Amino acid sequence: MIKNLSILSFLIIALVFVINVSAQERIIHGVVTTFDSIVVVGAKIKVKSTKQIVKSDTLGQFSVSVTAKDKLKITAHGFNTTNVKISEKTKIIAVNLKLKPSEKSRAYAIGYGHVLDEEKLNAVVNMSNKDVDFSQYTSMHELIQGRFAGVQVMTNGDIIIRGVNSINSSSAALIVVDGVPVDKSILYSLPPIQVKSINVLKDGSSAIYGSRGANGVVIIETKSGGDD
Repeated sequence: MIKNLSILSFLIIALVFVINVSAQERIIHGVVTTFDSIVVVGAKIKVKSTKQIVKSDTLGQFSVSVTAKDKLKITAHGFNTTNVKISEKTKIIAVNLKLKPSEKSRAYAIGYGHVLDEEKLNAVVNMSNKDVDFSQYTSMHELIQGRFAGVQVMTNGDIIIRGVNSINSSSAALIVVDGVPVDKSILYSLPPIQVKSINVLKDGSSAIYGSRGANGVVIIETKSGGDD
């Protein structure tokens, strides 16, 4: 009798545990992009708790089952791996993968079908301090003028990206430093040696910035404390 009660108690506890775990699981939805607006197709999203793997669809979207405090690992050929922590309140996530700064990575991104529109990806020009020694340049204007084909630096400090049609009174590209749109004057005080990477966006890839990015966008990422 006592043995039967013990077995019954164990089954009840196990059932409560299973119900508890199931109650914590939920479906979240997400989208994978690169350069803020270019859809990444076929990126692998791996759930840490269950080892489940799903892939982003042709719109870069995915749905996956997670627990209350889970983690996702997002990978794609040609891109840096990104890890995302899931909180109890997370319902939708947007993952922006960074393209590894090399022509080989660009070829991988296109060859593996992660980016369907080659011309759109080619509208994004990337350069990092791993490709070029930025310290050899005395100013940001000299660096941008000398390394990016089709990009001109005017005498007033404006940056003009050829191939971008202006829809407003100015033809100057938008300058974004560490995710924040800034005035062009910052280029006079920012030392090239403090810069980690530069991205030049034109055409549809700059649409995320609305009318401000109509003339193209120059995105500058500076070094953090742990960067070389």
